[in-house]
Amino acid sequence: MEKLSLDDVDIKDKKVLMRVDFNVPLDENGKITDDTRIKAALKSIHYLLDRDNALILMSHLGRPKGKKDPAFSLKIIAKRLSELLHKNVILAPDCIGGETANLAKNLKPREVLLLENLR
Repeated sequence: MEKLSLDDVDIKDKKVLMRVDFNVPLDENGKITDDTRIKAALKSIHYLLDRDNALILMSHLGRPKGKKDPAFSLKIIAKRLSELLHKNVILAPDCIGGETANLAKNLKPREVLLLENLR
């Protein structure tokens, strides 16, 4: 099976669900110490946004051991991604559920929704 890249498909005016690796190192105060993984996704993110797609991003952060742990919230990731993109990044309250589904449903072209930690 041939592996396709974004250049091989015509993705325009769609809602795109994209798995990204934002599992970045944090210091003891919860601050990002290395944003290389976030920056690595920017080319693909810009590619999709430039084609008027609404972008839903999903990632995990750390190992919260099966329970919701505020220390592993993607809030800090959303803030840094917003700074790098120079645009608002909406952070969903969870990765599942009605409120998150509504945010995704109502997402407009060139908007970015980051789902809360998948783990």
